[in-house]
Formats: sequence, structure tokens, C-alpha cells
Amino acid sequence: MDIQTSGNETSLEKSFSLNSSRVRFCISLLLSKYDAKFDVMPELELELFSGRAKPDISIFQNLVFNWEEDIIRYTEPPITAIEILSPTQAYDALTGKIRKIYFPSCVQSAWIVMPSVKTLQLFLPDNSVQYFTDSLFLDPVTNIELDLKMVFK
Repeated sequence: MDIQTSGNETSLEKSFSLNSSRVRFCISLLLSKYDAKFDVMPELELELFSGRAKPDISIFQNLVFNWEEDIIRYTEPPITAIEILSPTQAYDALTGKIRKIYFPSCVQSAWIVMPSVKTLQLFLPDNSVQYFTDSLFLDPVTNIELDLKMVFK
């Protein structure tokens, strides 16, 4: 199999599976109820202090948009970075991105969503990790609640 590389990611890593695509849609839809407080940004390229990254979904405090000037790589860290594990990604690569890029760049919480086991992991900068399955998820940083039954429906 020929895999093209671009920076730290391979083209295969950028591929989305059916389940990861569905989970991304469901999470984005559920996060829309927080639109008055946060901007939910899927697939935004980030140029952070600790490196480049492109979370599946980033959550920012409401941003100010200049529709006449766009930004290719956003330099401010999101409050929360969400990664959805696809079959072509290594779990260790995602945890490494969280610990080596997101947290040193002041991201305050990170999620890894694992569709194959219907689990969401919450990572916090103090190295704590919480596991949520088939329950109500709460991110203490943003106070965002998600019903995981709706994420994995």
C-alpha cells in the first residue's frame, strides 16, 4: 500500500471511516446547543506553540470572524481538542498529540472518542484520564454534557 506523507500525518491517517464520520457528525450536532458560548470547529488546522495539529473537532470560546480575511492555520489554542480514533490511527499517536502538542500549548481538555468500543476518554493536563461508556459525559472545563447513547446511536 502506498501511503503519501505530509508533515507528521500520512494520507491514510486523514481518511475517515464510516463510523468515525458518523460520530463526528453526532458530536457536532450535539455540541450545537452550546453555540451561544462556544464555536465548534471541525478539522481546523492549528499552528500551536508546541506544533501543528488538526483535531477532528476543536472547541473555542466564541471567536470573532473576519469574513474578508481567512486564516489557514489558526494560532490560538482551543479550549478543547477532540480526536476520533479511526481504524487507520494508532491510539498512542493520539495520546502523544494530546500530551506533546495540545497540553503544552494550553489546550485545557482533550477527548479521544473510540467508536469501536463506544467509549469517550477525557484527558486533563494534570495527567488524569476518565473513561465514559454508555452514560452521560461531562467535561469539567467547559461544562459540556453529552449523552453517549446519542453519540453512538
